[in-house]
Amino acid sequence: MEYSKSTKTIKQFQKQRFRYKLEVRMVSLKTIAQKCGVSTATVSKALNDQKDISEETKNRIRKTAESLGYFPNAAARALKTNRSHNLGVLFEEEAGRGLTHEYFSGVLNGLKVQAEKLDYDITFINTCFENRKMSYYEHCRYRNFEGVVIVCANFDEPDVIELMNSEIPVVTIDYVHHNCTAVTSNNIQGMEDLVKYIYSQGHRKIAYIHGQEGSSVTRDRLASFYRTIDELGLEIPDTYVRSADYLETKGSAKQTKELLNLEDPPTCIIYPDDTSLIGGRNVIIEMGLRIPRDISVAGYDGTMISQLLYPKLTTIRQNTEIIGSEAAIRLVGTIEKPRTTLVERVVIEGSLVPGQSVGAIQPKE
Repeated sequence: MEYSKSTKTIKQFQKQRFRYKLEVRMVSLKTIAQKCGVSTATVSKALNDQKDISEETKNRIRKTAESLGYFPNAAARALKTNRSHNLGVLFEEEAGRGLTHEYFSGVLNGLKVQAEKLDYDITFINTCFENRKMSYYEHCRYRNFEGVVIVCANFDEPDVIELMNSEIPVVTIDYVHHNCTAVTSNNIQGMEDLVKYIYSQGHRKIAYIHGQEGSSVTRDRLASFYRTIDELGLEIPDTYVRSADYLETKGSAKQTKELLNLEDPPTCIIYPDDTSLIGGRNVIIEMGLRIPRDISVAGYDGTMISQLLYPKLTTIRQNTEIIGSEAAIRLVGTIEKPRTTLVERVVIEGSLVPGQSVGAIQPKE
């Protein structure tokens, strides 16, 4: 009996829910016009903020539309205005961590929140539709994207180059291209701050495992590393500077082992990022060494996991939400005011997180 009563209640709820959805779906300009006692043309003008009707009438119509649960039809609006209010997002991350990685999820969240504030939607770009292969550019044209943010991609790939050189407004994250506004973290200042902090703790033998060659992020960080080392009057052997992929632990593990097996090993190792540092950390533990007593380490990105490890990592925190938000602002600015927009590089400052993974030692000058 109880089961029967419960089933009846659920069915009534589902029926009411369906009726509500149907009512919301059926709200039209005509419905609003009838409720307000005006023509559908007047309703349309009010909702599109046209100037030939009074503010009082506009407000009354808008309040009625809101109370009825009216939502404008995006397809109809796009057809009428030739504007989709849709931004494409290109995200192709080779390491396979995708949206789960804290850096990218932060950037994408900042981008999404700011785009919505500016009355834009975001859609991810792909290269396949109805079993038909298409380029990034073709997909953008098909979806009628008004602009694109490239969050992560192989910038040497022909499809990516085609998109950046096209007439579609493009903003890149952490990559500089002559035809696109770029929003980047201040990798030059970040690396300088990190090296100087390590130096202040007494370290003179500082190794650096950097990310992929050819990346603008790597170029900036590596140049800053060498410049800061030179400014501090240090001489670092070539064997102290090595390469491993971003966000990948195996390469960093291999390079860490080789560095620690050198005849004159470093006292501190800087890694491409906090994630790849974990590979080096595992090797250090396997070798029976302790951080920071036997070897100091530093990361980059300032992810949450960096502060959950023991000891807490010394790292540079990147302001990912601001990077994403600024990308949305710059892209929408380019779309809505193309004549006044300049191609520029927008630099977002990071901050040093001292942590506990760089120990203080007595410097040997």
